[in-house]
Order: sequence, then C-alpha cells, then structure tokens
Amino acid sequence: MHDPGDLYELTADAASVPEGLHLVAGLTGFADAGGAVSQFTEYLLQTLEHTVIATFDPDLLLDYRARRPIIYFDQDHLTGYQPPALRLYLAHDEIGQPFLLLAGYEPDFRWEQFTAAVLQLVRRFTVASTTWVHAIPMPVPHTRPIGVTVSGNRSDLIESMSVWRPHTQVPANALHLVEFRLQESGTTVVGFVLLVPHYLADTEFPAAALSALDSTSASTGLIFPTDHVREQNRDFVARIDEQVHDNPELAKLVGTLEDRYDAYMEGSTLRSPLTDESGELPSADEIAAELENFLATRRGRDDGTVA
Repeated sequence: MHDPGDLYELTADAASVPEGLHLVAGLTGFADAGGAVSQFTEYLLQTLEHTVIATFDPDLLLDYRARRPIIYFDQDHLTGYQPPALRLYLAHDEIGQPFLLLAGYEPDFRWEQFTAAVLQLVRRFTVASTTWVHAIPMPVPHTRPIGVTVSGNRSDLIESMSVWRPHTQVPANALHLVEFRLQESGTTVVGFVLLVPHYLADTEFPAAALSALDSTSASTGLIFPTDHVREQNRDFVARIDEQVHDNPELAKLVGTLEDRYDAYMEGSTLRSPLTDESGELPSADEIAAELENFLATRRGRDDGTVA
C-alpha cells in the first residue's frame, strides 16, 4: 500500500492540537439526503472558530470529470478557481471545547490509503472517539422527528437512539470503511445514519442538519449553536404544512406515512418503516408530484393566470 502520509499535508498549527479530542466527520459526494451533511459541516465552519490542521490532496483522491470544480468567468476572462477541499480542522464549540472536524468531499479513489491516513491522524492526535454522519431517504413523514440508525461500538447510543436496525447490504461511503477499520482496532467510533423524508431528499431540509448537530452532541458532549437552524426549520416546515393543509390529496399521502411511522414506532410487527404489505405507501414521486402541482396552482393564482 502507498504511504498514507502522502495523501495529506499537515499545517504548522497541527503541533498545537491537544491530545484526546473528539473527531467529528461528514463527507459529501455519494448521497446526502436533505442536504444533511453539507448543511451540517458548512454550519459548523460558518459559526465556530476553526483552524486548518491538515489538507488532503484532491489530485490523488478526486475524479474531476465526475465532480467538476468551479471556475469563475467575468465577461471575457477568468477571475478565479474554486478547487474542491477535504480538510481536517481544529474547531471549538459554543463553550470553547476543542474538537477535530474532518469535512469536505468524499474521496473517489484510494479508499484504503485514505482510511489508513485517517487512522494515522487518529493515532497521531490520540483521538478519544470518532463520530460521523450521513443521510439516506426513507418513506417517513416530515411531521415526525428524524430518526437515526446508529452503528459502531457505542452500545449506549445504539440502545437509546437507533430506531431502525436492519439486516441489509448498502452501497458504502468512504467513512463506512473508516468506521470498520476503527472498530477492528478497538477504537471508539459511532456512525449516525439520518432517515430523511424521501420526498424532501433533494431539498435542503433544515431538520436534517439539526438532527446531525443533536446526534453529534449526544455522542461527544459538544455544544453547538442551533437557534438559527431551528428558526430555519420552523419556517421550512410551516411552508410545507401550508401546502399539505391546502391540498387534500397531498394531506392523504402524508397521513398514510404518518400512520405507518406511528405504527412502527409503537412497536408493531412491521419489519421496518420501509415496508407496506398493502402496497399503499406513497412513493417519493407521488408526493413530489402533488407538491409540484400544488405549487404550480399557487403560482398561477399569484400571477393572475389560470393554472
């Protein structure tokens, strides 16, 4: 295997990182239902004091043709280039507690070498625990709390927080491999899979970011400022609820999801919130179509045309 240290470069600030910090991670690229991970990491970097500790080399890890970088064009000349970034930060929470944050793109290449590099950094900084988040779409209603599936070796969090524990095969995230290797080595690690309403998977759903923040706090004891995200979520949910209230067909579809969710959470014999023996569970396309039809009708009324 290639030397893991070839993938990243430490900054001068790495020498001042205290030992025994929590590592928090979230990578974007493969799937990010509700924009959970992107909102989560961007919010932390926008609101918390942070310093770059290590930078990973995108030329070795990224498929540029699959995820094109941004170039800025001003009338007749190029004015800037925005390369993708994957960095390790030293950050401080709302009350000044330090922690490490790994954020940026999910590597396309060299997963084993990348995993070895992360474990190398975990050992270098004597990391106390690793917590990572990602999100998948599920047929659950936006009117209920976002549930999580918990993996790793934190049995206390699995018992208290994991609402869905399937036996299944899933497409892997690079951080799945990191978790697997950390667990093999006996290092404390926990992964949170956020179960986001499938009909909101392509939106930026603030509740998903809020769930990521709350789950990470439960795992690490870190305190994050969430007032702004909570306000955004109230406004977002209010707009969705207005659409549901004014559209009987949409209300029926969401009501079906609520019934299935409540039956599952009350301990029914259902195997998972994904299944529906009667076949009446509405699909994401059905709900999205109803939302789009409703919005088209509202736009028509607003501009005086007939929808």
